[in-house]
Amino acid sequence: MSGSAKQKNGNGTVEQALARLNFKPRSLEPGHVWLAGAGPGDPGCLTLEVLAALGQCDALVYDALVSADVVAVAEGAELFFAGKRGGQPSMKQDDITTLLVRLAREGRRVIRLKGGDPYIFGRGGEEALALAREGIPFRVLPGLTSGLSALAATGIPATMRGINKAVILATGHAAGTDDDLDWAAIARTGQPVVIYMGMANLPVIAASLLKGGLAPSTPAAVIVAATTPQERIVVATLATISEEAAAAGLTAPALIVVGGIVAMRAALAGEP
Repeated sequence: MSGSAKQKNGNGTVEQALARLNFKPRSLEPGHVWLAGAGPGDPGCLTLEVLAALGQCDALVYDALVSADVVAVAEGAELFFAGKRGGQPSMKQDDITTLLVRLAREGRRVIRLKGGDPYIFGRGGEEALALAREGIPFRVLPGLTSGLSALAATGIPATMRGINKAVILATGHAAGTDDDLDWAAIARTGQPVVIYMGMANLPVIAASLLKGGLAPSTPAAVIVAATTPQERIVVATLATISEEAAAAGLTAPALIVVGGIVAMRAALAGEP
């Protein structure tokens, strides 16, 4: 088949594709709150449900990791920035849930939009529980969690036969404190670990995993702004990842990936 024939028969508009899908979004009712995930950053990673919801809301409470392009979809909605950044002034969680309850009781159509997925280190569970206790009707609209989609976007398969049988999603914000994870126990599993909110503590985390028994040569990577034009990735070993990420000027928000799956990036790219 010629290239022109393929183009003629295979291409269509987004509107035509949606029509064939026969997608019928639910209605966002006044006084309801939907907790939605915006995915890792690229607007193309939005689900149809989240896209449709943004077009219906009249109040949008959104996080720092949500791009301006995605926020702009909620045209005409009143915007409430509720972004959080480690070590920087930010809205308290209790104030965010109070805002959601107030907006719902005012009869607003509310979207609470978070980067990634609301229930993966996004405090979506806390907000859902608060809404349930206050008798506020709510739904959760899943999003692509950054801990998996960022890997796919940068050429790292989250699972690979012969390499791993599990993936551990962990938070690194408490590393080095009394509330820290047992990194040695994680190391002993031999399974890859994807670490959210760990950049500030990367030296501590790497040292803890090494102390727990992981080999210094274990592949590791830091991924910043995955799926966006600002995407950057540094690939190194567990022994050197902290130093190399710092030398490259990588800063939060970022994901840290440790394990054999990281080595697949070069293999899939055809590198020696």
